[in-house]
Amino acid sequence: VQLQASGGGLAQAGGSLRLSCAASGRVFSSSVMGWFRQAPGKEREFISGISRSGGSIYYANSVKGRFTTSRDNAKNTMYLQMNSLKPEDTAVYYCAIGRGVEYRPPFPADYWGQGTQVTVSS
Repeated sequence: VQLQASGGGLAQAGGSLRLSCAASGRVFSSSVMGWFRQAPGKEREFISGISRSGGSIYYANSVKGRFTTSRDNAKNTMYLQMNSLKPEDTAVYYCAIGRGVEYRPPFPADYWGQGTQVTVSS
């Protein structure tokens, strides 16, 4: 299984970015998926998880109301729409395939994407 995250870049505070996570293999539709981020000098943070069907989604308080996670099982792709970006959202963002069926914390992950950098300027 391979995960490819893309869509990162530079945005101004208040702006938007959309991340994508494309998965190879046949496990995508049968797997819970998640987004993590890691800012410089900080621990990796689990920010969102989505159930296999996409009908249930978890958000960390730090992104709730600003970020939206979705998935398209026909395209083996998960998305993270990030609105109202803040400088504190600056981090490397990772997508992951979760273990089991739980999409909420602690979300142990079996596979990780390579990460995509998001930088938000004030």
